[in-house]
Amino acid sequence: MLLLRSHHLLLPHAARLLARRAQPLPRTAAAARLRPLRMSASNHSGAGASSPSAPSPPPAPAVPKSRIPFCPACGSPTKLAVPDGDEKMRAVCSSCGRVHYENPKMVVGCLVEHDNKVLLCRRKIEPAYGLWTLPAGYLEVGESAAEGASRETLEEACADVEIVSPFAQLDIPLIGQSYIIFRARMKTPSFSPGSESLECALFALDDIPFDSLAFSSIIVTLRMYIEDVKAGNIKFHYCTINKRIGAGPSDLRSFDIDNHLAV
Repeated sequence: MLLLRSHHLLLPHAARLLARRAQPLPRTAAAARLRPLRMSASNHSGAGASSPSAPSPPPAPAVPKSRIPFCPACGSPTKLAVPDGDEKMRAVCSSCGRVHYENPKMVVGCLVEHDNKVLLCRRKIEPAYGLWTLPAGYLEVGESAAEGASRETLEEACADVEIVSPFAQLDIPLIGQSYIIFRARMKTPSFSPGSESLECALFALDDIPFDSLAFSSIIVTLRMYIEDVKAGNIKFHYCTINKRIGAGPSDLRSFDIDNHLAV
């Protein structure tokens, strides 16, 4: 305080210097004083010079991860590797060395015909909650494809059906699914929503709600069926549904149909 009161006795330059030293710096100013100086290439070539920014480094490649993180046999972690004599990455147990394969899921269902109408269920579960579908689901171990399709129809529509004939096999490689859809008829004209359905209804072919169908497989199946009925010749169909990456399951423009065979 003595220095501040008598600074008029000092040289003007020295007084200003001492006054600045006597006052505490704000935190931001102190941090700025301690911040290291960063120099760019333009500092060496004059104030008006500029240089192009350095190119961004390429993104690191994505590291694939196994969908089978642990060995079903011993519980140890797996690692991705190409086994001897193979060409693809597989989940290999880091302990016992067993190779585990990811195989497609089989989905089975029924296209139930009654009085020139088809039976549809409105889904009560995700994915595609609230959208319409044929009664269908995953095949279980110990049952045939026809038995599984009948069971799914009973579970989702409470309808006891008789299988008439296979109608379509649809492969969807991107999501690892293969569908088998059977034509079927109800043993008695009785149906009601099961635990996975909000409602069930019979639709005339011209009234099928294509804008509210759940999956590409169902859209393709019903389109082929309508074409066959109009032509007066119902065939067996095979095709591949190539879904576009990132598209929604019910997007009518999210897939292409390839390898279509009708016999």
